[in-house]
Amino acid sequence: MKTEIDLRSKIREVPDFPEPGVGFKDIAPLLGDSAALRQAVAELADWTAERKPDLVLGAEARGFWLGAAIACAVGCGFVPARRPGKLPPETVSARYALEYGENALEVNADAIADGARVVIHDDVLATGGTVKAIAGLVEQLGGHVVGINFVIDLTFLGGRDRLSNYDLHALISY
Repeated sequence: MKTEIDLRSKIREVPDFPEPGVGFKDIAPLLGDSAALRQAVAELADWTAERKPDLVLGAEARGFWLGAAIACAVGCGFVPARRPGKLPPETVSARYALEYGENALEVNADAIADGARVVIHDDVLATGGTVKAIAGLVEQLGGHVVGINFVIDLTFLGGRDRLSNYDLHALISY
């Protein structure tokens, strides 16, 4: 019988990063443990597969790490959402506020076919700004967001409320 790993035990808290007062949740220990990584990908892929996506969209940069693995496990395509200037033209872009700043992401304009079923993956749900912007890009391109998943949900920041119109899943909540 296979023993399930407590994935929360594989998350390292880094105090005062990237600025004072922020407790950064580092998933690197989870990624470095092959059994924990396999379990996390399998659990996220099982949830994703139930939504029957055509694509998984992963947010730069940490959303790439598991997003592509989830897409591979599910048997669908992967779309990267990248920082401005990292993808060849033609792209569409969305600006959004972070809990400690502002940023933008882009996707290739032809990456999401009209009517495509898309699951968005990012490592952490904080305020929801990043994923809300990405969901807007998916919808602007004619895709349908059929689910959004995360490794971690920081419930005290209210991101889930901001994304209440979407089907959400997180492996770990704080």
